[in-house]
Amino acid sequence: MAGRWRIRHKLVLGLCLFVGILALVLAGTGYGLNSYVATMKTVSSKLAELQAAERFSAAVSDIAAVNETRSTREREQLETRIDIATTALSVYEAQLNDTLRRGRDPDGGRREQCQVEALKQGLAKVTREIKKLNDDPVPETSGSISIRNQPKVSEPIQMLVATSVDLQRIIYEDLEHGNRSAKGAYTLSLWIVGTTSVGGVLVMAGFLRFFYGLVFHPIRDLVQGADRLAQGDFEHRIDFHSGDEMEELAGAFNHMTDRLRDMYRDLERQVNERSRQLVRSERLASVGFLAAGVAHEINNPLASIAFCSEALERRIGDIPIAKAADKETVGKYLKMIQDEAFRCKNITERLLAFSRGGEKHREQTDLQELIQSVLNLVEHLQNYKGRRIVFEPAGRIAAWINAQEIKSVVLNLVVNALESMDEGGTLTIRLTQQDGMAEMTFADTGCGMAGEVLENIFEPFFTRSRTGKGTGLGLTISHRTISQHGGDIEAASAGLGQGSTFTVRLPLKDEQAADRDQKSEVRSQKPEARSQKPPLVSENETRRSGAMPPQRRAA
Repeated sequence: MAGRWRIRHKLVLGLCLFVGILALVLAGTGYGLNSYVATMKTVSSKLAELQAAERFSAAVSDIAAVNETRSTREREQLETRIDIATTALSVYEAQLNDTLRRGRDPDGGRREQCQVEALKQGLAKVTREIKKLNDDPVPETSGSISIRNQPKVSEPIQMLVATSVDLQRIIYEDLEHGNRSAKGAYTLSLWIVGTTSVGGVLVMAGFLRFFYGLVFHPIRDLVQGADRLAQGDFEHRIDFHSGDEMEELAGAFNHMTDRLRDMYRDLERQVNERSRQLVRSERLASVGFLAAGVAHEINNPLASIAFCSEALERRIGDIPIAKAADKETVGKYLKMIQDEAFRCKNITERLLAFSRGGEKHREQTDLQELIQSVLNLVEHLQNYKGRRIVFEPAGRIAAWINAQEIKSVVLNLVVNALESMDEGGTLTIRLTQQDGMAEMTFADTGCGMAGEVLENIFEPFFTRSRTGKGTGLGLTISHRTISQHGGDIEAASAGLGQGSTFTVRLPLKDEQAADRDQKSEVRSQKPEARSQKPPLVSENETRRSGAMPPQRRAA
């Protein structure tokens, strides 16, 4: 159960175990030291008692050792030694009271106090008996009996000797009892300290192992995961089920890995897309450069052809022709030459316009009306028969565009969709608005596209038209037109036979209008350095640039 706790709770548990073990060790050690100190104090006090008891016992032995005849000298010796014994007993009693006051006697000093009372009574009895003998008249005979040997004196003295010996024995027993108690306390303290120490070592070893698996293993796995992530392995996962902060950290790391993987894939997709756009732009630039060169070179001979045909048309009336029909035929052919020359000129002008890619006039245009006008146009196409177009606008949406260019893009997408579908197919066009962009979606139920086609669908001259017609420039030009408008176009398909979807996004507002207005205001504040004059173009320059003769323009 504790395995699912938070790390801080586990650390608190480990700290409590450590404090508990340390407290037991300290308690056992303190108990042993306290027992040792108490034993030493008891032994010290008992040794002092023993010394006083031995001095008293020696004084009692001196009393018993008096062996004089009944005389004044014997009585003086007895009284003197009794006083010494009384003093020694008082010293012992004082030492006993000190031991009891300090609480250092194992049994509370009851036996010692009984012995002291008996010794006091014995000394008092000896003193009384000696006093009685002193009051008796002394016999005149020289062979009188010694006072020491009188039964009434000798019996209390013998009792004093025996009691003093018992007192020493009791003190020795107390010392032995204190020694046994000290050994028991020492053994108990040793068991407490030893058992707690061994248990503490085992608990600490288990806790360190647990902590190692709890912290160090996850940290090691996180470091290894970070190294693999740095090497580009975004599929590596770190799985912890500890229920603590490490599991949360692993989850955050996995989330970061997923985000980095998604960002890397999106960045890779953007790089590939930008690379294709760059290649596409280079190809378009090459096509535009080639178209500009071809158009420029063709314009000059076209201008000469048109000029010559007009000159011949004016002079044909002065030339004698046998038959009027031949004259009419020549005029007709000259007229045809002029018309075809001007048609070729229009083609070259469109090529030049494509190669220049200059800024076209743009304005707020209703996309719903624009799409509807294209649909009205395609209703008369052959490809429209047997197919259905569904237009679903989300309301009036106006975008900042060049209407003719966007109309060409819409027409191209609609025609392509119609060509990709068989009879009974449906083209669904949706018009919505999202994030400041107008979004047009063209979803058809046609033949669909494979992955290879999707990757190259906007490349110049790439075509997979089912009709076998087309140059492969329609979607390329449409892509360039949408890009010049600040939008984007995307193609998607679930596979062959599953239809295709083209999505066109266009800005609703002119993002550069504010910048242009600001620049215009700055320029308007600057003084005019010089008057602007239109450039002069000579007639030869006009002819070299591909312009038509003034006669044709007048006509």
